[in-house]
Amino acid sequence: MLDINDPLLKYKIGIILIPGIGSILAKKLIEYTGGPEEVFRSSKILLETIPGIGKTLAGKIAGREIPDKAQREIEFISRYKIKGYYYLDDDYPERLRHCPDSPVILFAKGNAGMNHPRILSIVGTRNATGYGLEFCRNLVSELASGGYDPLILSGLAYGIDICAHKSALDNNLQTIAALAHGLSTIYPPEHRNYAERITARGALVTDFPGHILPERGNFIKRNRLIAGMADATVVIESGERGGALLTADLANSYNRDVFALPGRVTDRRSRGCNNLIKNHKAALISDTKDIEYILGWAPLDKAGNQGVDHFSGMDKEEKTILLLLTENSEMSADSISQATGFGASKTSCLLLDLEFRGLICSLPGKRYSISSRAAAAQ
Repeated sequence: MLDINDPLLKYKIGIILIPGIGSILAKKLIEYTGGPEEVFRSSKILLETIPGIGKTLAGKIAGREIPDKAQREIEFISRYKIKGYYYLDDDYPERLRHCPDSPVILFAKGNAGMNHPRILSIVGTRNATGYGLEFCRNLVSELASGGYDPLILSGLAYGIDICAHKSALDNNLQTIAALAHGLSTIYPPEHRNYAERITARGALVTDFPGHILPERGNFIKRNRLIAGMADATVVIESGERGGALLTADLANSYNRDVFALPGRVTDRRSRGCNNLIKNHKAALISDTKDIEYILGWAPLDKAGNQGVDHFSGMDKEEKTILLLLTENSEMSADSISQATGFGASKTSCLLLDLEFRGLICSLPGKRYSISSRAAAAQ
């Protein structure tokens, strides 16, 4: 977590204040120069040699304006007791860590655990029907009463988003709202009371500095938090286009499960969900049993343990690989092959089988990590 007294803090925050620099390029800057302070200590000539950084960006980075703005941001997060998670720190949300475009810094206000064992995103149209709202309420209620204890994540928008948050609060589940602006404001303002309740029972999160106001492009950017922080995303009603479908696409790109609520083929507010199912981009969801089956979420007992061991029939070789990935946050296929002695061909087959069963996640560069489903069951 960010430390107000960290001498590098103004440089860590300064990175995200550079105009025209996204998360991927910001991380490249830090990697090329050797650290956040070195980014601002480097000469303009050196910065211009970094791929993606031209003369204009190099000039902005080399100036003194950005560190000064960063200092004002530090004063803001200190005054309002805002937490911050830097992408190289141990307490950075583990699910986000594996997303290539994850934020350099995630700001949070509240008390929710960013690494809750089970996190489910619920998104959908802002113009929800009674069918969609009722399904959303029933789904969250059944997850709570059934003992699954998920954290519900959404975007605080009208329609399905706010219904998901309200249902979580009503059922004493933790909930997180991902915002498309800084923490100095709440959008839409009509949801301010809910935002306060969410802060008490969960958290508001964003990767935008405090002064940033809601703009159209910000909502698309924040969708990667909704997709990346969760084990799976449920889409409840969506037209042929919309933010919920973008979130589903992002979840698929992160190798996360996606569910969609089917609707009548004549209903325009179900066309997006129907298309997701039709094109095999989402599994059809009708109740909590679909989530239990695909994610392996058995109900928890009072001590928080799963009532069913889904992996008791696993053979010794598969367990060996899962144990390795449990002890190491991620490993390459070659490293797994060398550590187990199984050989490249056999290791490849075992990894493919484990990935198909949802027990491990494939990462860029032929690297693998244990899935949240497998981690929760061990």
